Amino acid sequence: MSQMLDVMEIMKHLPHRYPFLLVDRVLELEPGKSIKALKNVTINEPFFQGHFPTYPVMPGVLILEALAQAAGVLSFKTVTEQPSEETLYFFAGIDNARFKRQVVPGDQLTLYVEIVAHKRGIWKYKATAKVGDELAAEADLMCAQREVKR
Repeated sequence: MSQMLDVMEIMKHLPHRYPFLLVDRVLELEPGKSIKALKNVTINEPFFQGHFPTYPVMPGVLILEALAQAAGVLSFKTVTEQPSEETLYFFAGIDNARFKRQVVPGDQLTLYVEIVAHKRGIWKYKATAKVGDELAAEADLMCAQREVKR
């Protein structure tokens, strides 16, 4: 069963907010399996002021973060929970990260994430980011669900 989510629904499933919310829309979501989401890359992104002023390129770490945020939506929808102030997902590992294409203003980054494994609060994913048919980045991601006390 595939689901579409707009940004208001995404914000119910991620604790991130501007300027760090990096998922604009979910096109397809199959809980327990995979997600396809979008990040519209615009010149208005705050990171372009310094990366790089004369040749704006989306930082690779932010492409990975966008993939992780898509994974977070997938995970929360899989366990039918929403983030709380006591529970968050954190990066636990990034393996096999490769960057194949620069992502620049005007690009639409399509984020593909599939669950590889989930056990005792540890999630493993296979993630790719594309611009059109071109691979921009790929990585194996691992996230851990953690209780946080404030």
